[in-house]
Amino acid sequence: MKLVTGIIAAFFLASLAVTSLASDEAERFVRMGWSNTDFSRTTVPLSEVMSGGPPRDGIPPIDNPQFQPASSQKDLSAKDPVISIEINGDARAYPLRILIWHEIVNDTVGGKPVAITYCPLCNAAIVFDRMVDGELKDFGTTGLLRNSDLIMYDRQSESWWQQFTGKAIAGSQVGSSLKFMPARLESWADFTNRFPDGRVLVPNNPGFRNYGRNPYVGYDSAASPFLYRGKMPEGISPMARVVVYRINGKVNAIALSMLSKAEELMHGNVTLKWKAGQASALDTGEIAEGRDVGSIIVQKKNASGSYEDIPYDVTFAFVVEAFEPGTVIKK
Repeated sequence: MKLVTGIIAAFFLASLAVTSLASDEAERFVRMGWSNTDFSRTTVPLSEVMSGGPPRDGIPPIDNPQFQPASSQKDLSAKDPVISIEINGDARAYPLRILIWHEIVNDTVGGKPVAITYCPLCNAAIVFDRMVDGELKDFGTTGLLRNSDLIMYDRQSESWWQQFTGKAIAGSQVGSSLKFMPARLESWADFTNRFPDGRVLVPNNPGFRNYGRNPYVGYDSAASPFLYRGKMPEGISPMARVVVYRINGKVNAIALSMLSKAEELMHGNVTLKWKAGQASALDTGEIAEGRDVGSIIVQKKNASGSYEDIPYDVTFAFVVEAFEPGTVIKK
C-alpha cells in the first residue's frame, strides 16, 4: 500500500511540475504582450516556441495591398519568383522580393478573402482562406518561430497559427485549421505568359525596405537551418528542397532533385511538373540573380478527367521531418 501511495504521490508531483513549467512559459509570453491569447488551450509545448528577433508585427504584414497591371511592371526580371493565384478570373502575383520583407498579405482575390504567406527560413509559400468557422480573419506576424517556421496570429482572437501546417497551436481557435488554397510558386515569366492581363503586388512605400535584396544570402545552401533545434532528416540534406502536397490528409513529399531530373512525375492521379527558369529567393544578394531552382506545377485529375491545380509547397527537408515525422521523402 505504501508503495502504491508513493507512486501516486510521485505522479502527482510530476504533473504539478509540468503544469508549473507550462504556466511559466505562458507567463513569459503574457509579459511579451500576449495577454489576450488563451494559453489554457495549446496543442504544442510552449517551450518549443522561440523568438525570431523582431517583435509582434516587427515584420509588418500588408493589409492594404496595392497592385499594378502585369504589363506595366518594370522591376521584375523573367526569373523573379512569385506566388500566384487565380480565383474567378482574378489573377494576381505576389513577388517574393516583397514577401520576404513582409511574410503575410491579407487580401481578397476574386471575392475570396485569402492570406498569402511566405516563411523564408522554411521557404514555405502557402495561401490560405481567411474564413475560419464563418469568421473573417486578419493575420499578423508574432515574431515567434517553432521549428524555424513562422507563427502567425489572427487579430480577432490573438490565437497563434503554425504557418506550415495551417493549424491553430495556441488560443481559443485551437482545434481549427486554415484551408489551403491552390497557388503556384513560379517565375514572373511563367505568370505573365499564363495571365498577360493579370496584376502584380507592388510596395505601398517603395523606400520602406530594400525590395529586391535578399536578407538571407546563401541560406538555402547552408549546412543546416537557422534557429532550429529539432531532429534532422536522414539520408537527405536538411536544406534540400522538397515538394509537399496533401491528399485526403496524407502528406506526400518528393525531393526537388528527383522531380527536376524527371521533369514530370505521376503519383496516382496527381501529376507534378518541373520547368527551369525561376530564381531562388534565398541564394544571392539580388533575388533575381539567384540560382535556377525551377517552377513547379502540381495537379490532380478531377471527375471530368481534366487536371486542376491543388495546394502544394516547396520547402526544406528539415521542415518535413519537423512537422510531418515519419514521412518518407521520395528521392
